[in-house]
Amino acid sequence: MHMKDFVFYFPWGWEHIVSWDALDHQLFIAALTAIYLLKDWKQVLILVTAFTIGHSLTLALSVFDVIRFNRNWVEFLIPCTIVITAISNLFQKKFTPRSIRINYFLALFFGLIHGMGFASAIRYTLATGQSIGWGLFGFNLGLEAGQIVIVLLTLIVGKLIQDLLKVNRREWVIFLSAAVFSLALKMAIEKIPFKS
Repeated sequence: MHMKDFVFYFPWGWEHIVSWDALDHQLFIAALTAIYLLKDWKQVLILVTAFTIGHSLTLALSVFDVIRFNRNWVEFLIPCTIVITAISNLFQKKFTPRSIRINYFLALFFGLIHGMGFASAIRYTLATGQSIGWGLFGFNLGLEAGQIVIVLLTLIVGKLIQDLLKVNRREWVIFLSAAVFSLALKMAIEKIPFKS
């Protein structure tokens, strides 16, 4: 039964990242990885894992009914995390390991908020007869796999644009971050919970 739960939830976690409905999570990953180069893939893998740890924690706490979140506020806060991450990229000028260390904090902390979003989707699906631990593990592994694909695509596109079109690194970061910022700001405005 445990393996069945894992096999069921892995593709569901994958879909939550790579589907068209997951644009907010894809934008967050793009914003997080915008300041890295393809050669920095090890650092980026640690970054994505920090994000997974963050959202796994709130996801588990929510599924086990330790904490509950207001869905409307979560749906508003998720694009806010993207806006903040994109803005922080615009202040990066030298891209030294020390200057981009803030992204690890953003990945972990904002991962907690993104986990709240996943929680509302998965909480009702985990039936009492299923192994919650294996279900969560499969879901999180699927998310991680999907995130790695989005990260690699972002890094490869960045490398191609910088090498083929001779766009410098800072210009690429500004372009990608500004595009992500615009889309995320629109999402945040549409999801303001206290609109009349």
